[in-house]
Amino acid sequence: MARIVMKFGGTSVADLEHIRNVARRVRREVEAGHQVVVTVSAMAGETNKLVGWVKDAAALADLREYDAVVSSGENVTAGLLALVLQADGVAARSWQGWQIPVVTDAAHGSARIQRIETDELERRLAEGQVAVIAGFQGLEPERNRITTLGRGGTDTSGVALAAALGAERCDIYTDVDGVYTSDPRIVAKARKLEKVTYEEMLEMASLGAKVLQTRSVEMAMKHRVRVQVRSSFSDAPGTLVVDEDEILEQAVVSGVTYSRDEAKITLMGVPDRPGFAASIFGPLAEAAINVDMIVQSVSGDGERTDMTFTVTKHDLARAVELLSGRQADLAFGELRQDSDVVKVSVIGVGMRSHAGVAQKMFKTLADKGINIQVISTSEIKVSVLISEAYTELALRSLHTAYGLDAV
Repeated sequence: MARIVMKFGGTSVADLEHIRNVARRVRREVEAGHQVVVTVSAMAGETNKLVGWVKDAAALADLREYDAVVSSGENVTAGLLALVLQADGVAARSWQGWQIPVVTDAAHGSARIQRIETDELERRLAEGQVAVIAGFQGLEPERNRITTLGRGGTDTSGVALAAALGAERCDIYTDVDGVYTSDPRIVAKARKLEKVTYEEMLEMASLGAKVLQTRSVEMAMKHRVRVQVRSSFSDAPGTLVVDEDEILEQAVVSGVTYSRDEAKITLMGVPDRPGFAASIFGPLAEAAINVDMIVQSVSGDGERTDMTFTVTKHDLARAVELLSGRQADLAFGELRQDSDVVKVSVIGVGMRSHAGVAQKMFKTLADKGINIQVISTSEIKVSVLISEAYTELALRSLHTAYGLDAV
């Protein structure tokens, strides 16, 4: 007997027929002798609708009431799934986050889980009951208020439950059947990975791959929870996210990702003196504007240089307004902005022991006439900023160059 956590996203529970499909999958695991915990999202589109109602009701919403409203979609899904399971002869009960409870901090709208009290869950599982838990939810105990974990929080709920209950793995069911070497909608020869490391999945999630939510991968890596990404609509094997030592022979590069959520800002003629970077990025940080890639050109005269950095497209207008309003104080000559850019990244833990990965990336793009605007690196990834017009050409060319094409 194994203990398994099954997480189903919004597309998997989009309507009652989809919920019945989920119930059939849960029943198969129960009939196989497993103890099963299920965590569910709201039906597809439901959370967006609830958020829209909150915004219409109050432009500056009280986040405690925001959480009370937007968390309700998961309650509906959990209750319906429990009812369908019961009608199918499976012992099941729905749980809301506060009933377990999933204890969080008080950061309404983006709360972080502090602990999960599992005594009653353990007792019910031992009795053979399936626990159907509303994901995305928690409880802030001091004020006894419902909290939510932020967008994609049901992934985090699932992994946290698996860690707290010592589950064999957490199966994340979604509308794709695994993690691919690149976006198969763009790269026809992309192939599904049998296994990927936590570190690689974390980079993929943060660099544009939408399969798993970043916080859930961080939690899985911290608590060593084995995660499997599977399709709700087929029985094909999924992709396991595991420790590096579970993968016998690791490829140098495991994937090529992209993110269109990038915008570039260039400050021309900035003073080339100590402390200037802090005078730019300090106010941006205070305004909660996250800066990603940064490059500063070499100063020809020792007095003036150019500085380029990226922010999200969502933050571009605010960043431009903030910097333009401080142009006299910062003493730069001109501000240029460009939102027609994309960040392309190659990722792989094999980079730690292989030289020449970045050089191959640069040469491949150069051979295709693609200009690199900004570069950033980490131990297991190389990212470049290029013109958005070259996204598909870059992805396909790099996918081939690193030997990732399906045979």
